[in-house]
Amino acid sequence: MKLTYFLFVGVMTSSIAAAEEVAVNPVTENGIVKIEWQDPKSFRDIKAVGDIQSRYEMRTFDTLTQSLNKEASKVLTANQKLELQVTDLDLAGDVRPTFGASSQDIRVIKDIYPPRITFSYTVIEDGKVIMVGDEKLSDLGFMNSIGRVNDKSTRYESQLLADWVKKVVAPKL
Repeated sequence: MKLTYFLFVGVMTSSIAAAEEVAVNPVTENGIVKIEWQDPKSFRDIKAVGDIQSRYEMRTFDTLTQSLNKEASKVLTANQKLELQVTDLDLAGDVRPTFGASSQDIRVIKDIYPPRITFSYTVIEDGKVIMVGDEKLSDLGFMNSIGRVNDKSTRYESQLLADWVKKVVAPKL
């Protein structure tokens, strides 16, 4: 009887913890940009290489938010804000095991693994929505588009978002 009770309580507790973990959507904010990362566990590829997965995700999310804020600040005015709800992220490259040559996996960057990001966005001015839309971005020529040497881990994804701001958001404002 007691064993059954403890098993039942254990199952219920782990189910509640798992449900709470899935429900968490991280939000990153920097300047005029706010991004909600909806269900990162379902993202196509945001695998950590040489780091703890949750820490790698938050560092990646923060870096992309900072990069987008830098570009959006050039286009938006002080009373405007850009909000994104990211539903999928696929980092450039593919994570491969090293088969014992190293204790860590590596991310192999090849043109057959382009960066992709799917999101909906809203531009708000003085509390009023002035622009909305959905985007599914991909850059098949990403390996040829970065001109200068850049060692930032999210350089391809940051460039993808920067190009989107220049080509889509700026002309509509």
